[in-house]
Amino acid sequence: MAKTQQLQLRVTVEQKERIKAQAAQAGQDVSKWILGLLLPEVADEFQRRIDRLRSDPSAYSVALAALHDLLQSLNAKKLELAVRGVELDGLDAWAANYLAAMVEYACAGKHVPVPDWARAVEPLSTPWFATRLESLRLHLLTSSPAPFRRRNLFVDSTLGDRV
Repeated sequence: MAKTQQLQLRVTVEQKERIKAQAAQAGQDVSKWILGLLLPEVADEFQRRIDRLRSDPSAYSVALAALHDLLQSLNAKKLELAVRGVELDGLDAWAANYLAAMVEYACAGKHVPVPDWARAVEPLSTPWFATRLESLRLHLLTSSPAPFRRRNLFVDSTLGDRV
């Protein structure tokens, strides 16, 4: 992506020297180093996968699998960076809830604070079950992980488990 905008920050001479020294220590120029801190690549990748979820509702399972794989691959630090600020505009309520539940589940497993945006997603007003088989609904009601149940989503597999 071409960079066409400039951002100016006012800093003291000492702050500028510290920033330059830290960027040099990381082997990067100042712009790249600051962008990496503010907009880490893992956050960009997470948002791209959310954008895929938004762009093709008919392929939810593929997009959710890609999000699952990314969340599973991240250590606690990278998970926190990836999920701290995302854009959910254009996602339907089901997709936003499923995504928020996945993130909540991953954060709990890696002892990372749940981001505010995930907490702000309103739960579904009616229950959604991962199967149409009535005989399995009791199982789903009792075995769904808490972040999914709180959102009225009843599933059997979650992060780390794939069907």
